Amino acid sequence: MIAQMSAYIDIGVNLTASSFQDDLDEVVQRALRSGVGVMIVTGTDLEHSRRAIELCRQYPGVLYATAGVHPHHADDYTEVTGQQLAELAEQDCVVVLGECGLDYNRNFSTGANQRAAFEAQLKLAAAIEKPVFLHQREAHDDFVAMLINARPQLSNAVAHCFTGTAAEVNEYLALDMYVGVTGWICDERRGRDLQQAVREIPLDRIMLETDAPYLLPRDLSKDPAEAPVKSHRNEPCYLPHITEAVSRYMGVDVEELKQAAATNAKRFFNIP
Repeated sequence: MIAQMSAYIDIGVNLTASSFQDDLDEVVQRALRSGVGVMIVTGTDLEHSRRAIELCRQYPGVLYATAGVHPHHADDYTEVTGQQLAELAEQDCVVVLGECGLDYNRNFSTGANQRAAFEAQLKLAAAIEKPVFLHQREAHDDFVAMLINARPQLSNAVAHCFTGTAAEVNEYLALDMYVGVTGWICDERRGRDLQQAVREIPLDRIMLETDAPYLLPRDLSKDPAEAPVKSHRNEPCYLPHITEAVSRYMGVDVEELKQAAATNAKRFFNIP
């Protein structure tokens, strides 16, 4: 393993995804060489949360984990699920509860079950004093309404993979939340709202992420030197590219953004 200090922290990587199963170590080493020294592995259900913890044991000090149930899996959430999540959250490498929230885009789980699972995980996070790693898609109003009630009890919260408008990001900031920004901002078709919204995010509230293997920056292939290692697969090694894009739209120096985002992540996840 490459040992190096880095200002880059990728707060959302799905390293348990099947697309990484054949070359995970190469992916991690590529990230380290690009200056990404810490990655938070996303747990989207009990099984993937357990696998994220196993990966952390293979790469101590480099990988940390979330433990949670994504709204896509909310139909399967039970009281026992909550008990098992609480047990997983006791592991030292688990730094946040989630990914949890609401997703009305595809509705793989019913809206009622999504809200119930989300509320249960917010209560659990408050009880065990863990911050929350939040997902929202096409459910902004319900999402905010639930957070308004829960936020006073939560130690901290981040809107993971934010893709919304300036108005939406200001509602999150009013709730004293952090905001995670991905390579969605590099999309000339879908990223326009986000390109405007990041101007509203203060440097002490922003964090950076790839959400790999999803959301490969669309402008990577314009530079042959940055062509994806595997077609259509995002990797944490592209976080510096995303950082440059975010700094451009925020109108801040890239080094200043890089350091601010890392400082925020260390504070939020309580990592060295």
